[in-house]
Amino acid sequence: MKLTPDEIRKAAPGPKPFKMGDGGGLYLYVAPGGGKLWRLDYASKSRAGRIGRNGKAIKNGRNTLSLGAFPTVTLEEARTKAKALRERINQGKDPAQEREVAKLTASLAQRTTFAHVAAEVIHRLRREKKARTTIRKRLWIYRVLAKDLRARPIADITAPEILAVIRKVESRGKLESALRLRSAIGQAMRLAVATDRRAVDPTPALRGLIAVPKVKHHAAITSPEQAGRLLVAIEGYPGQVIRAALLLSAYTFVRPGELRLAKWSEVDLRSKMWIIPPERTKMRKEHRVPLSDQALRQFQTLWRITGRNTDGLCFPGLRGGRPISENTVNMALRTLGFAADEHCAHGFRAMASTLLNEHSEFSPDGIEKALGHKEPNAVRGAYNRGQHMAERVRLMQWYADFLDEQASVIRKERQDRRFFG
Repeated sequence: MKLTPDEIRKAAPGPKPFKMGDGGGLYLYVAPGGGKLWRLDYASKSRAGRIGRNGKAIKNGRNTLSLGAFPTVTLEEARTKAKALRERINQGKDPAQEREVAKLTASLAQRTTFAHVAAEVIHRLRREKKARTTIRKRLWIYRVLAKDLRARPIADITAPEILAVIRKVESRGKLESALRLRSAIGQAMRLAVATDRRAVDPTPALRGLIAVPKVKHHAAITSPEQAGRLLVAIEGYPGQVIRAALLLSAYTFVRPGELRLAKWSEVDLRSKMWIIPPERTKMRKEHRVPLSDQALRQFQTLWRITGRNTDGLCFPGLRGGRPISENTVNMALRTLGFAADEHCAHGFRAMASTLLNEHSEFSPDGIEKALGHKEPNAVRGAYNRGQHMAERVRLMQWYADFLDEQASVIRKERQDRRFFG
């Protein structure tokens, strides 16, 4: 017997839920709290034989669909919905299964946006223990430079769309950032391809379409005389910790980040060796730095000042728990009178490379190893795994002595000028 609107309106809730049938599997479910919900029961072949929530196999394949609440959904509207669903069921469709698929598809769509895949890239970088600076820069690229792509499904993003995003950065003259943006987007695209969330990586098609910035070499002093003047100037710097950072930059020529993040647990004063762990090196390989007598003295002096700080940092900043900033050494050089286009923190490496190659007899391989560079020839690198350690110990001492000799020449010249007027 069919329901009437009056029966539905007058139906009062009881202590237990009950059903009011309308025929063809459609009924009104009246809850004890007063809620009246439209539901449709139907036989589903796709559910027959499946395991239910109680762990038992479903025999009759019965399924239930919710059609909304009364009075938001009227009796006529409920009947119309039920009729449409029955037609689909007669065609062999399973509306409940279709709804599950739709929910999964919507959920998957949320997890396949560019922003979601980019977050997975960041997660992988953290899991691989990449440098914090690297991760921070990549986060900035994804959040700021690639913001127009973040909400887009990664499967739908096209090469022209990516190019338009890159062109915005390029138009501001940020050519290096534009190249890094293409690389970062490509990394996300390759992850999407590998996890079956898109067919191909479109970024290779953009090669040659993005302006390549002119290579800018780090400002560096490269003559023996100027190296001597630099060392003499550093010796006069008033702050002991920063002076040690400057002198160790000169004597060890490690990368600025490797220096400022140095920890006392890495420095073995007895064996005269500084072992920089893989996670803090550019090549992601352990870098052993033999300490010359001069470098050892600087670490010994520094130990008396910072060796017992709770953070274990060789160069702690003014704020506890953090090392000196990236610009500390550069600012100290500016204070000493060396302009930004004359010498910078990274310039100590170029200075060492030039002076060692031009004024010493050490092998190019030994010099490259001392600089912590990667072997450019992959095959050669696989077979030539020697660290040239014995040569590097001699190299580091020779270079420190060489710098001291140049500084001695400058000091003598100044003494002579004062003496002879």
